[in-house]
Amino acid sequence: MTGTRKIRVLQTIRQGLIGGGETHVLSLVGQLDTTRFHPIVLSFTDGPMIDQLRKMGVEHHVIPSLKAFDLMQWRKVKELLQEEDIDIVHAHGSRAASNLFFPARALKIPLLYTIHGWSFHDDQPFMVKQLRVFSERFLTANMQRNISVSASNFETGKAHFSNFQSTIINNGIDLNRFNPENAAKDIRSELNIPAHHTLVGFIARMTAQKDPLTMIRAFAQVLQQRKDTTLLMVGEGELRADMERLVNELGIQEHVIFQPFRQDVPDILQATDIYCLPSLWEGMPIGLLEAMAMKNAVVVTNVDGSREIIQHMKNGCMVEARNAAMLSDTILNLIGGKDLREKLQNAALATVRQNFSVVEMTARVEQLYEEVLQLKRNTA
Repeated sequence: MTGTRKIRVLQTIRQGLIGGGETHVLSLVGQLDTTRFHPIVLSFTDGPMIDQLRKMGVEHHVIPSLKAFDLMQWRKVKELLQEEDIDIVHAHGSRAASNLFFPARALKIPLLYTIHGWSFHDDQPFMVKQLRVFSERFLTANMQRNISVSASNFETGKAHFSNFQSTIINNGIDLNRFNPENAAKDIRSELNIPAHHTLVGFIARMTAQKDPLTMIRAFAQVLQQRKDTTLLMVGEGELRADMERLVNELGIQEHVIFQPFRQDVPDILQATDIYCLPSLWEGMPIGLLEAMAMKNAVVVTNVDGSREIIQHMKNGCMVEARNAAMLSDTILNLIGGKDLREKLQNAALATVRQNFSVVEMTARVEQLYEEVLQLKRNTA
């Protein structure tokens, strides 16, 4: 590698849909110092993230796979690494790490692994959890660097793996893009949301992790007292049909709006009053940080990554997971308590601006890239 050659970094992630990890990748490649680094993205499914990379002019590839340790695709992955002359592989999530591990190792390319929440959880069947713990132990023990997006993820790793080592780098967001002072589209008019309604937002993957069904049940309880309220649910996932069915069963379809993944998230959050994230677990939820940056009052569940960001009744509200009654009561308190809502909104904005900037996040990641390349040169 000559002194003028840019460092070619392959950012790889399991899917092309837009979720927290994918948003992280988009932010990272958009912020990297392109005088030093040339980012390339590999995903194992197509989707809106790929469309966004295309608009950004970022080189990208899709190698179809829905499995971890997918032996059938390792040859294609290895060929891509060779053709693109990759210097560093940065894997986001366990599926990407598992599918890049052996090809990168065969070519002696340094591999970094960002843990966006662990693949194992306490509510999984015993054998499923044990297999995933074994897989994560193997991957993290053989990386040049691990990155934990939250202190709780780091502590979980230490609790399950002996000699676990990782650098904690909190997720960061683009504070220029997510700025409540920016002009925004009139989302309420576009979606026919009455101007006097309190707008509750759920912007997340529609999966079991995010528990959207509890969100819907809680909102139905809110409507029993406050008809001047709308729930906007933005995202895609395997629970979408179940969510629509539950809305119809509860008879609240006139107050619930579904939207697919959208690229105008700042505009949506500008229109939203209360943002809810009723997750069962989290890494370091980027969607939550984005909502806080746009001065939403936020409600989260008392789970790992979220509790690192939110201090109850100081910069947001915290409820217990799977507790629809507690969630609905909290939303009602925020609807009726304008002064409380404004206090939490201002504190949420201050929290993000002080602690969760994409600029600082990217600078720390770039430092790790330089470290692993120096280590490779020293051991060559």
